[in-house]
Amino acid sequence: MAQLGAKARASLPDSSFAYIDPTGRRLLPIHDEAHVRNALARFNRVSFDDEGSRNRARTRLLKAAKRYGLMPVGFIDGELRPERRLPTGRVSLLLADVEDSTGHLTDLGDRYERLLADVRRLLRTATRRAGGHEVDARGDEYFAAFAEPAQALGAAVGMQRAFGSHAWADGRNVRVRIGLHVGRPTLTATGYVGIAVNTVARIAAMGHGAQILASWSLREAVGDGERIAWRAVGRHRLRGIPDEHELFQVQAPDLATEFPPLRAPP
Repeated sequence: MAQLGAKARASLPDSSFAYIDPTGRRLLPIHDEAHVRNALARFNRVSFDDEGSRNRARTRLLKAAKRYGLMPVGFIDGELRPERRLPTGRVSLLLADVEDSTGHLTDLGDRYERLLADVRRLLRTATRRAGGHEVDARGDEYFAAFAEPAQALGAAVGMQRAFGSHAWADGRNVRVRIGLHVGRPTLTATGYVGIAVNTVARIAAMGHGAQILASWSLREAVGDGERIAWRAVGRHRLRGIPDEHELFQVQAPDLATEFPPLRAPP
């Protein structure tokens, strides 16, 4: 496929692209058959702002495929059955939650949607770079899964670094608390269910913005690394979870290290 140069790209109308992000960047060109094929292959590598944007881009892409007589059966099946892309068995789970989201919403009003779009873009980019899979993005929570625990850890560290360096609107300090856990959730047509999912949510809820908390199962699976340290923060009873969990704070370069005591279980 011939490369689409800057001049040729600029001459194309907006309708020749499946997705235009909030900054005006035009992605996934669909103006000819070769680029439609390329867009079908690259679709899941794009970091969309929300599910609505993803759905609209998917619809435009499928209409273009139909126009050129393409039958993207594998693409359609993967999009309609996302659970086929999610790892099974022993899975590493990540849950991120925006700290003081209600405060941001109260202050920003209608502008909160733009902030939330930035939040999700950073989280999705870190997940994708680490080789993970988005499971759900609902409100101010983001849930992702990884086949390997080191991937989940790398994504969490990448997320916190991205949030720390991002220029937020109005000079706001937007932070997320992140929980990590390894378990064997049950995969259904709508995502994961099971005690492992509840556990990672409870772990995240006990943390503070900019903090990463990991269960013993994830810490043991990853082991020690040159640039990662594990700070034990005690054994804790998590609401609705039968056993106590030993939790660890992840410490890495460019991450905050000092936090108040863990929050009480919600």
